[in-house]
Amino acid sequence: MNPATGLVTHPDCGLHFAGPGHPERPERLEALVRRLEESGIAAECERVLAREATAEELGLTHSAANVAGIQSACERGRALLDDGDTYVCPDSWRAAQLAAGGTLLAVENVLAGRWANAFVAVRPPGHHAEETHAMGFCLFNNVALAARRAQALGLERVAIVDWDVHHGNGTQHTFESDRSVFYASLHQFPHYPGTGHSSERGLGDGVGTTLNLPQRAGSGDREWLSDFERQLLPALDAFRPEIVLVSAGFDAHRDDPLSQTELSTDAYARFTRLLLDLARRHSQGRLVSVLEGGYDLRSLAASAETHVATLLHDR
Repeated sequence: MNPATGLVTHPDCGLHFAGPGHPERPERLEALVRRLEESGIAAECERVLAREATAEELGLTHSAANVAGIQSACERGRALLDDGDTYVCPDSWRAAQLAAGGTLLAVENVLAGRWANAFVAVRPPGHHAEETHAMGFCLFNNVALAARRAQALGLERVAIVDWDVHHGNGTQHTFESDRSVFYASLHQFPHYPGTGHSSERGLGDGVGTTLNLPQRAGSGDREWLSDFERQLLPALDAFRPEIVLVSAGFDAHRDDPLSQTELSTDAYARFTRLLLDLARRHSQGRLVSVLEGGYDLRSLAASAETHVATLLHDR
């Protein structure tokens, strides 16, 4: 029998509270997990609680000053940035440790052969977080930490595919000079945070291992899938990753309030299927996805359900 699909989450990720009316709210995770439970998908997975990341682990991609500053800000319960986007409360520190540590746990279990693949349902999200500062609702860069953990466990080539509607500036900047990590992003452009132009292909030794596929507002399944199949997959086939990591934002859905993109729920199943095929070709099927954005509760839950169902049944 094939190894299981892992589902990593923790109720304490819901303790992070950015304030009344903030779109990155605890109900996001509650709605997603409830949908997986009610559909029976959660019961088909091997479900485990996230663990906390240590300060040493957070230091894989974040400066010590940044880690200490985030912890201090959480203790004081104040906004981290002047942009008004990224707020914390005292419980945000534990939630952020669990989000990072849960993603590391998923990578560890997949590389140990206990799971074929995994979905990490945690918050706060991570792909905007830079080495030196938090931003864009993100405290620590969960998927970037996962890439470094995979390399610490012996892998040489890691691919990160980011289909959140916002460009993952923090992830790109972490790896843009590093040929061992391929970062590919489909995202609405121009849109927050303003990065992710197609001309951004990496720096120095990393030129060619960053691929941005910006999409116009109003684009949908046809445009996104065309670039996915014609540009992203051939580039990843040439790279031959030993694991595929996914920044799985579901805010490019047509019902999401923070974008003007028109993806259907089914698009996420199709993305997942294509990446599972890629992982079978190069990575022994190994794939780990981690929740990023998605702010309409109904479409977030439905999109995550179809994503995890595909991880379970298309192996």
